[in-house]
Amino acid sequence: MINRIYLKDFLSFGEVDLELKKGLVVFTGPSGAGKSVLMQTILSLFAITDSKASLGEVTLSNLAIEDEAYDIQKDEDIVVKQIKKDKVRYFLNAQTISKKSLNQFSKKLIKHLHLKDTSDFDSDKLIDFLDTLCQKESSTFKTLKEEFIKDFQELQKVKAELKKINDDESKLEDLKEFAKFEIEKIQSINPQIGEYEELNEIKKRLSKKEKIQEAIEKASPLFSYTSSVTTALEHLDEDGTFFDDAINELNNIFEKFNDSLMEMEELDIETVLDRIEKLSSLQKRFGSIQEALEYKDKKQEELDSYENISFEKSLLEKKLVELSSKIEKQVEKISLFRKDAIKIVEEKINYYLKYLYLSNAKINLIKKELDKSGIDEVVFELNGVNLDTISSGEFNRLRLALLTTISEFDIIENGILFLDEIDANLSGKESSAIAKVLDKLSNSYQIFAISHQPQLTSTANQHFLVDKKDGVSSVKALDKDSRVNEIARMISGENITDDAYSFAKNLLEEKKEFI
Repeated sequence: MINRIYLKDFLSFGEVDLELKKGLVVFTGPSGAGKSVLMQTILSLFAITDSKASLGEVTLSNLAIEDEAYDIQKDEDIVVKQIKKDKVRYFLNAQTISKKSLNQFSKKLIKHLHLKDTSDFDSDKLIDFLDTLCQKESSTFKTLKEEFIKDFQELQKVKAELKKINDDESKLEDLKEFAKFEIEKIQSINPQIGEYEELNEIKKRLSKKEKIQEAIEKASPLFSYTSSVTTALEHLDEDGTFFDDAINELNNIFEKFNDSLMEMEELDIETVLDRIEKLSSLQKRFGSIQEALEYKDKKQEELDSYENISFEKSLLEKKLVELSSKIEKQVEKISLFRKDAIKIVEEKINYYLKYLYLSNAKINLIKKELDKSGIDEVVFELNGVNLDTISSGEFNRLRLALLTTISEFDIIENGILFLDEIDANLSGKESSAIAKVLDKLSNSYQIFAISHQPQLTSTANQHFLVDKKDGVSSVKALDKDSRVNEIARMISGENITDDAYSFAKNLLEEKKEFI
C-alpha cells in the first residue's frame, strides 16, 4: 500500500502531503478544484502519466515484491522519487531509474482502470488466472500443465529442426555437390604433411646440381695426394688421425651427393615443380597442408550428414506425430479443467453483477491455434453481446465484478488500484452498488477513486477534500464531522439543506453492508 504521497508545485497546487490508510481512499470536491489533476500527478510518480510536479515522492510498504536489480526484498519499504527541472528524473530507493523501467516496475504494483484499458479481459491474462485457480483446486492439473509446457517446448524445437531440414532439402543437392567437389579437389592432390618442404629442398638441390658436380670434380684430385700427406706426417712424428678422419668425412659427403645424384636423375623436374605448385595453392588457400586436410575431413562429415538427412527427417517426423498426439490429449484435458473453473468464476461474477444491476455475463472458451497456453481463448459476453458493444458504465461494472471475483480467490497479491470517474453519471442505486463492490474489493486492494456520489464517498476508509480558493488548490483529510458536511454538499449543493445533512450523517453511521 501507499503510506505517504508528497507533491510540490504542480499546476494550481503548491504543496500536498498525504498520510494514507489502506482500503478505499476517496477524493471529492467542487468541479474544477483539481481532483483529476491530483490523481494524474500521483500516477505520474509511477511513470504512468506525464510528470507535472517539480518534486514528488511516494512511500510504499507491505508489498510482496522482489527485484534483484534494485535490491528490493519482499515486504521491504519502497520509496519512489521524481524531480523535474530541465528534465524529469526518477529514483527507486535512491537509485536512478528510467521512465520506461519505472513504468514496467509500477505495473507489478499499480492497476490503473480507465475506459481505454481493456487488459483485464485479455485472453492470455484470463487463461493465467483460470490455470492458477485450477492448480489451486487440483494437484493433477499442476502436473498436467507442467507436462504440457515441457512437451510444447520440445514440439517447437522439433518443428524448428524439421523446418531447417526442409529448407536445406531445397538446396541439398547443391550442398552435396559442393562438398564432393571440395573433397575430390584435395584428394586429387593427396597432400602429405612435410611433403612441400621436402620437395622445395629437392628443388634447391636440383637447381645447384651442375655447379656441385663441377666443384666436386675439381676437388677430387685431392684424394690422390692423401698417401703423400700421411707419409709426411709420419716423418714429422705427428699423429695423422685427424687428416684421415677429415678425408674420410669428405669422401662420405661426396659419395652421398653422388648417390642422391643417381636418385635425382630418375626425377622429372617438371613433375616436381608441378607438385610444388599444387601444394602451394593448397597452402595459400588454407594456410597449411594440415589445415587443408582438416577442411577435407570436415567436408566429409558434412557430406555424411547430408546423406543421413533423410533418416534424421523421418525420425523427426515420427517424433512430431507422437508429440502432437500427446499434446492434443493434454490440451483437451486442460480445457476440461478450465471449463470447470469458468463455471465457478462465471457464477461468482454474476453474483457481484446482481449487486451492480447487471446480469448474464458469459465466459466462453473457444478453440484457437495451439500455442504455449494451449488451444483455448477466453471471450466475455454480457447479455449475449460482445464487450465492444456494451456501454462504458456496463464495462466498468463488469470489470469491477471480475476484479472482485479474482481477489476473492486469494490468488492476487495485495495491490493498488486507481479508478477514473468510477461513479460519474450514475444513479444513486447504481452508485450504491458500485460502493458495495468496491468495499469488498478494498480487502485486496488499496483503492484510490474520485467520487461524485455520496454512496461511494460514505463507504471510504479515508476521505480527502480537494478545494480551490483564489486560484490555489489544496487537499486535506476530513474527520467525521467534515465528512458529513462534504457529503451533504454533494447531495444538495453549496446551500446544504437539513435533509441533505441528515441523509449524509445516516450514510456514515450506517454499518457497512458487506456482500
